[in-house]
Amino acid sequence: MEREALRRLLEAVRKGRVGVGEALERLRRGPVEDLGFAAVDLHRALRRGFPEVVYGAGKTIGQIGAIVERLAAAGQTVLVTRVGPDAHRALAARFPRIRYHAEARALVLHAGRRRPGRPGIVVMSAGTSDLPVAEEAAVTAEVMGNRVRRVYDVGVAGLHRLMAHREAMLTARVIVVAAGMEGALPSVVGGLVDCPVIGVPTSTGYGAGAGGQAALLAMLNSCASGVAVVNIDNGFGAGYLAALINRAGRRTATKK
Repeated sequence: MEREALRRLLEAVRKGRVGVGEALERLRRGPVEDLGFAAVDLHRALRRGFPEVVYGAGKTIGQIGAIVERLAAAGQTVLVTRVGPDAHRALAARFPRIRYHAEARALVLHAGRRRPGRPGIVVMSAGTSDLPVAEEAAVTAEVMGNRVRRVYDVGVAGLHRLMAHREAMLTARVIVVAAGMEGALPSVVGGLVDCPVIGVPTSTGYGAGAGGQAALLAMLNSCASGVAVVNIDNGFGAGYLAALINRAGRRTATKK
């Protein structure tokens, strides 16, 4: 159960709209649902602020469907990463509201009414070949309640393209930058802004790039302060981290 869903349930009990017995029945399951092949963490949203995310690669469609069904039954938003359109076709009949984000290779099933997203996150890509990773980051951040501004194909081969988006960079609370080849773009962005920059090395590039290792090492050795780096092609990890940073920033601003 997500924090907001739990808050609504407790508020309903307080106002007498839901009985204690019914509330206990809703809370009866958890914190872990054992499906045999998977132990679904139903209380992760209470601890982390967002439900467990399903890594779809390597799982059968049947396994994915069973996990989605359990999370949805618990009233939780579902995000499944690294899946193809076949998974969407198979699950759409059971979950009519499930949506497939083709570029990000992700399935999303929202629980309840969606609220306007928090602004503050910018996702950038050096080239068009980096879009799948950048979109995975963007969709992850959006599902976690953020409004994402996309700035794509602004790599260092043509820096004038990047500078055309100076306003977006300077108003961001956190920026995710996906880049392959030599992986230089996060360092350039990091030297222009006063917010955290999350570098995502991608596996795009030719042989000497070693499947993204050259970009990874370049980002780890960035001379720009405030640049953090996630693993190769880990758009999900970058989007999740960006969402946490943006949420923490909003809390700080509210307290002030």
